[in-house]
Amino acid sequence: MGNNRILMGVLVALFFSMPLQLFAQQKGQPQPLTRILFLFDASQSMYGRWESDTKFEVAKRILTGITDSLQKIPNVETALHIYGHTKRFPPQDCDDNRLEVPFSKTNAIRIRNKLDEIRPSGTTPIARSLEACANDFPDLNSRNIIILITDGIEECDGDPCAVSKALQKKGIFLKPFVIGLNLSNELQKQFECVGTFFDAATESTFNTVMNVVITQALNNTTLQVNLIDDNKVPSETNVSMTFYDQFSGAVKYNFVHTMHPTGVPDTLVVDPLSKYTIVVHTIPQCVIDSVTLVPGKHTHVGVNAGQGDLLLKYDGLSDYKNLKCIVRENGQMNTLNVQEFNSTQRYLTGKYDLEILTMPRLYIPNVDISQSKTTTIQIPNPGIAALGSSSPGYGAIFVEDGDQLKWVVNLDSNSAKQNIILLPGKYKAVFRPKNARETKYTVERSFRVTSGASVTVNLN
Repeated sequence: MGNNRILMGVLVALFFSMPLQLFAQQKGQPQPLTRILFLFDASQSMYGRWESDTKFEVAKRILTGITDSLQKIPNVETALHIYGHTKRFPPQDCDDNRLEVPFSKTNAIRIRNKLDEIRPSGTTPIARSLEACANDFPDLNSRNIIILITDGIEECDGDPCAVSKALQKKGIFLKPFVIGLNLSNELQKQFECVGTFFDAATESTFNTVMNVVITQALNNTTLQVNLIDDNKVPSETNVSMTFYDQFSGAVKYNFVHTMHPTGVPDTLVVDPLSKYTIVVHTIPQCVIDSVTLVPGKHTHVGVNAGQGDLLLKYDGLSDYKNLKCIVRENGQMNTLNVQEFNSTQRYLTGKYDLEILTMPRLYIPNVDISQSKTTTIQIPNPGIAALGSSSPGYGAIFVEDGDQLKWVVNLDSNSAKQNIILLPGKYKAVFRPKNARETKYTVERSFRVTSGASVTVNLN
């Protein structure tokens, strides 16, 4: 726990010298609504002596001072949930918890009056109290934060860690803060899985810790995402990024990566209370997993995202209409992207397989995309096969590949005349009229298609 005290000292140096009112604004950006629920231990043990007074009186005094300050900050609401205060121990009542002051912007006096009314008397049902807190937040459209203040551990056979994790995963609240009042090292370890734990070994430490916790609860911090090219330089940019809360899976932010005029990636302002999975929407996408931020510290994260361009084109005017190409990673069958012709698209550097939706399909494997270069794929212009017969019928067109016939397209059985756009090459049409009831009336016609020209194929 010595490291925890060192961390606390660093945080104090960063934050505690600043007025609390300043923490609600950063870079002039509007701040989201933050709801802070104080989960307050009023069990019998809080009557224990602690330096100048009982632990209950010391905690009450510091909490009321904090709520006075919070009331002056825009976009912050507070509430008070208490456990261990309505029933005497013994006997043990593990349902002894209640939301005493619901969320409001102006709650300081209500919280002070409620704390003046109650007397510590009962047991310590932390797990059930945490579970009940899920119903205290009006909605999930705000930053929902719990600050647990306690001098003891679970006494009702509940599992505070499991409850906390389950509610975080549902997105009910962010990772809680836990302030332990003069707990032993062994007891402190039991709270580390519940939330971010702070040890308040003395009254003055408690006051400092409370301010540090509030600072962390209200402050955003900064992050820089480096998209690193194949030359190990963070030069890639102009890509969408989605930040997911790693615990709940909820989308927290969407940004378009931007390069600052100074030539470095722009600074993002984000909530430090979540651990993030960042999906960079390159093609294919890059993922940065388990991004953890330290409040007040500028964090750099990076991912290899070298990119080059793929240009698909054909010369001049063409009979192709809305021609598209399926792009796959080399050797993979999953479709990565469908790119239109006469367009340029960026891809991560590497090799790709192309399936161009001409007739017949054109397959181009092992297309190399290199850093900051444009790879151009140009295909020949097609020709037109004008097929006609005296009546509609059944049939298909095949491309002649040596001694093999490869299917290209079936003919329209409801049309006697049709124009089909084909790549240059040798073809064969196989056809039987609808009104011909015997296979012997099947006809075959070989023909050649050249770029930019039309060929007439008589199927009679």
